[in-house]
Amino acid sequence: MNPFTRSIVIGASAAFVTACACIDVLAAEPIKIGVAVGLSGANSVVAPAVVQSSQLAIEEINASGGILGRQVRLDIVDDASGALGAQKAYDTLVFQKDVDAIISMETSAARNAALPIVARGKKPFVYTSFYEGRSCSPWMFVNGWVPEQQVAPVVDYFAKSKSAKTFYLIGNDYAFGRGMLSFTKTYIEAHGGKVVGEEYLPIDGTDWTPILSKIRSVHPDALISATAGGAPNVALAKQLKGAGMTLPYGNLAIDEGTANSMGDTAAGMYMSGSYLTGIDTPANKKFLAAMQKKFGKDMKTPNELSEPQYEAFFLYKAAVEKAGSTDAGKVVKALGQVSFDGPRGPVAMNKSRHAPLAMRLGQIRPDGSINILQTFQNVDPGAQCPNIK
Repeated sequence: MNPFTRSIVIGASAAFVTACACIDVLAAEPIKIGVAVGLSGANSVVAPAVVQSSQLAIEEINASGGILGRQVRLDIVDDASGALGAQKAYDTLVFQKDVDAIISMETSAARNAALPIVARGKKPFVYTSFYEGRSCSPWMFVNGWVPEQQVAPVVDYFAKSKSAKTFYLIGNDYAFGRGMLSFTKTYIEAHGGKVVGEEYLPIDGTDWTPILSKIRSVHPDALISATAGGAPNVALAKQLKGAGMTLPYGNLAIDEGTANSMGDTAAGMYMSGSYLTGIDTPANKKFLAAMQKKFGKDMKTPNELSEPQYEAFFLYKAAVEKAGSTDAGKVVKALGQVSFDGPRGPVAMNKSRHAPLAMRLGQIRPDGSINILQTFQNVDPGAQCPNIK
């Protein structure tokens, strides 16, 4: 081999080694998943359970080899449970940390503020909270329930089992509260009932006394609320009990973790959800055992807001593996084609970017646990985002 040819071969070999080294480094880079959640503000009561379920999911995924052979890293930021905090949180996740995807349980105010940032950054986004419905984005999928799935069990039970004909509706004055109760009012009136009052308190409001006085004055057969969850639920329940009000009460925003922390304050309250710890399946028992093993005495009660967060990581994993890549466009396309059989049962976000779900009607016991009264299988979310392809 002449010196010129030999130099070409050596140069090519060096380039090949350099290229291989770059590929190895790339392959070793973790997949970064951002979680924005209300560590402060209204959702601070439920956020710790959401963080724990995220940590367990990442641990299990990494222990099984990661995603496409890459480990997964979690970036958690505080959205302060509101719009301004969400804007800061998503700027951090999307443009500073450059995460590969976002999986978040948030208030509707936070989600609405976040979506334009997600769109600018072109990041796959799985929204894991129950919410008022019809929030649509080319980048977002939802595995929590919507009113079409959650309202009917409570209203129908009150009408049939409590002979309720008149209802009073109260909520927090923002997208979730307004949206949930608008749907609820329409459903009640379409099924022969009557709404005799509807009142709202600001999301950071704490005094429900004037509204409770109005409820007492019209003597409704049942009360239904839709608050921001967490702290507002606690304040409302305490004031209802303090006022001695015992009418049938359905809470459209209570989760089992919050109920458990309230003890007998929430006793007798009715709720409807897709996840309860009392689901008697091997998958749920495995999930609860894994949570207990990892967090021990520090474990927060798994609930309607934390379990969908857990399963969303596995839905994202399935989508990346189906796409064969973390490329955002390919992953978004795959998210509507995959499923995960977890603690709630099989979940696929294949109906208008939302998920058909098994729904459970429950009543809160004096110790804060939930007695499951009825189960409704495969409840359709309805036409949520028909124009998003």
